[in-house]
Amino acid sequence: MTGRKDAQAVRKRPVRPVSAGLVGVLDAIGTGAYVVDEEGCVIGVNSRAEELLGLSADHLVGHDAHDLLHRGPHGRPLPRTQCSMRQAFHAGRTAQAEEDYFARADGSLLRISWLITPYAGKEDDDCTLVVFHPVEPVPESGPPEEAVVASLTELERLALLAETTTQLTSTLDADETLRRLVGLVVPRLADWAIVDLITDRDEVWRAVVVHAEGEALVHRDDLQGPMPPVPQASQMPLSRALRGVASTLAGPQTYDRAPDSGIAVEQRHLFDATGMHSVAIAPIRSTREVLGALTAGRSENTVPFASADLPLIEDIARRAGLALDNARLYQRQRKVAETMQNHLLPQMPGVPDLQMTARYLPAPHASQVGGDWYDAFPLSDGSTALAIGDVVGHDLEAAAGMAQVRNMLRAYAWSQAEPPSRIVERLDGAIQHITDVTMATMIFARIEAADDGTWHLAWTNAGHPPPLLISQDGMAHYLTAGHGLLLGTGAGRERPDATASLPPGSTLVLYTDGLIEDPGQTLDVGLDRLRRHAAALVHRPLTAFTDQLLRRVRPERNDDDVALLALRIPARGT
Repeated sequence: MTGRKDAQAVRKRPVRPVSAGLVGVLDAIGTGAYVVDEEGCVIGVNSRAEELLGLSADHLVGHDAHDLLHRGPHGRPLPRTQCSMRQAFHAGRTAQAEEDYFARADGSLLRISWLITPYAGKEDDDCTLVVFHPVEPVPESGPPEEAVVASLTELERLALLAETTTQLTSTLDADETLRRLVGLVVPRLADWAIVDLITDRDEVWRAVVVHAEGEALVHRDDLQGPMPPVPQASQMPLSRALRGVASTLAGPQTYDRAPDSGIAVEQRHLFDATGMHSVAIAPIRSTREVLGALTAGRSENTVPFASADLPLIEDIARRAGLALDNARLYQRQRKVAETMQNHLLPQMPGVPDLQMTARYLPAPHASQVGGDWYDAFPLSDGSTALAIGDVVGHDLEAAAGMAQVRNMLRAYAWSQAEPPSRIVERLDGAIQHITDVTMATMIFARIEAADDGTWHLAWTNAGHPPPLLISQDGMAHYLTAGHGLLLGTGAGRERPDATASLPPGSTLVLYTDGLIEDPGQTLDVGLDRLRRHAAALVHRPLTAFTDQLLRRVRPERNDDDVALLALRIPARGT
């Protein structure tokens, strides 16, 4: 016996739970599949694997997959040194085998073919996906079956679907989803891939026309673009697919008849321009609506598509539909969030003789909103208030907290003719009781012109990176005075004030830590990078200075939002 006895003998250990995204990947695979962690223990399994092995997920998860399942042809445990699957697992590479054996719960052996490949999801640590399929006996006689797409074996077909799922579910960018989709279809299944999408206004847009030329994928931009509307009564293949009716095979002869619509005319032109002799067209659907159609076409490959090929094309199109729908929903959310953020952040006030500009860049993987903010506004005594801050987080909650802090600061600064330190002390005491903000950093300053042509700056710093002052001749240094605790500590200490004269032609930069923090490097490295680039760019107009500074200084590995406020003192004689 090789099944239940071994399953009970193999030690089970606690494993980390898998994400909902990984569960979805396993459920979408049409054959047995499981995922192992970096130690080779099963952390997720689909229902088909449970059925094939006769073991429940509870019996599989937490066990070493090799020890529990892998056997030699006579049912004996397979030494790890002889296991090609184990070798591929440790090497972190993709591999497959046409014949191997797994132990089932009833003691019998399951003859399988398998594919193993590394998998890295958005929410999961690196893990490894194993897809396996029972090897069926080859019939000795009988009529030949219709050809499967590009002569793919059953294992290759299932491996392609598994790859499609992992590729398309690991991005939330619609353009990247389309790029990956055509890369999966061409040249493995077809010489051409065409994607027609239905826009939010129910218009059809031919988004992709790609041709395989050797190893390269060539976009035919001249064949892409707007398409005529989809007629409801048309029985032509593309029209039916775009209505979500059915998948269809077609060829040039399909469109030899008199066209019934403008979209049929475009299809006739497509066949003429590409030389395709056979295509398979499948609807791209989400769970809510039809999103478009996928067309796989052959020109150089002389074997026409057959009806047996349609299920695979349909499966790929269905997975593409789910991925595109997720990407669209995510992009709509980002657009709403971006609009919200733009309304939350203020316009710069006009201050005579003083140039001022500001920028906000969202975190690359967040929803276009965050806790970084800037502000500038006139005060009742004629001076101008400046502020830069960072509420912990980069999500909607952080953005809401940022708006609360900024509005409270404005109210205190306008109504209280006090030094910056006293204003921030009042703010710190208030946010602990009337907001949900737990921690925040900020600089609050006031600036005003002096009679001698210089400008006077007074500020207090609540745990924030120091302002950077660059003289007209490129001398740059940080204003490190006035530094106190961040907001939200409840320490109740008095905050310091600091003052400085800003010479004519100088530039002052207030910024948040997303501009200088780089994982794996010290903060001093980021501060030095900002100082050197600011000094080199100070001769440029303020707008160009600000844009170039962000482009050069923001770390590539940055995963935080960035706010930046820059102002320039007028030079003498201007």
